[in-house]
Amino acid sequence: MLWATITGTGSAVPEKVLTNFDLEKIVDTSDEWIISRTGIKERRVASEGEYTSTFAVRAAERALAMAGVSPQELDLIIVGTVTPDYPFPSTACVVQSILGASRAAAFDLSAACSGFVYGLSVAEKFIRTGAAKKALVIGAEVLTRILDWTDRNTCVLFGDGAGAVVIEAGADGAGIMNSYMRSDGSYGELLYQPAPGSRNPATHEVIDQRKVFITMQGNDVFKLAVRAMEESAVRSLELNGLKPEDVTLFIPHQANKRIIDATAKRLAFPEDKVYVNVDRFGNTSSASIPIALDEANRAGKVRKGDLLLLDAFGGGLTWGAVPVRWQIDTPLTP
Repeated sequence: MLWATITGTGSAVPEKVLTNFDLEKIVDTSDEWIISRTGIKERRVASEGEYTSTFAVRAAERALAMAGVSPQELDLIIVGTVTPDYPFPSTACVVQSILGASRAAAFDLSAACSGFVYGLSVAEKFIRTGAAKKALVIGAEVLTRILDWTDRNTCVLFGDGAGAVVIEAGADGAGIMNSYMRSDGSYGELLYQPAPGSRNPATHEVIDQRKVFITMQGNDVFKLAVRAMEESAVRSLELNGLKPEDVTLFIPHQANKRIIDATAKRLAFPEDKVYVNVDRFGNTSSASIPIALDEANRAGKVRKGDLLLLDAFGGGLTWGAVPVRWQIDTPLTP
């Protein structure tokens, strides 16, 4: 049986930093209010001329360089995103063209903040069945383009960026393990972007009603997120004959520090086993886990043989987790 192993990681974020103090000048909020409710201190914001594909390509190039894989060797490219460059063609096809990955099949996957975990699971199946030998999975978002900057409940939360991993076939019995994924569309309108789409086309009326922006029922999402992420973590570990105490590093979706803390407490993970960077990047949706994974890898916080647990929750509603037995030796350079 072939195994799907992560052989390279990469990430990219905009240079522009938007702090809580900057937001105080835009909307009725304060640094204290944002930190106490979310743990976020700053986030990155794409500049004019920067798109979702901009950061996806940069993250991909770094992951490919670490893995020692050329774009022409790729069989598959999956981009998890809810902020594609265009409704179509897919951002994955844009990335494929820029990279010159002429042999790769490419498509986008829409699972909101769970997009990277979902994409990782799909790519793992391609590798294990022999349908692909080398794959690139990217989580990339420019969420600040779909924010209502008059809504303090949402505009303070989100940021832009991308993370990527290269996955290759191996036979050493270690790598990406069995994932656990679920969804419940009956809660879809708790966190969604109502327009534009076939239900709400981009008419003047729809735009005037501000339906083109993210809308969220924060308290309801919080409660569901904690329960779902605990479920995902426990069930994914059980599927692989593992327990929470086997985990070396927990890398959850970086939505909100309170959600992360509540989930970690339920799983009895000590603080030093939980990776957190939401304070610096905010919620980057599908990009949050791969950005955190790349940071942890390049900082030497994960070692070959460690057990990582990636756990996500997002709009849809979607949730899922996947354990990964790490196989990359700690990089010598950041």
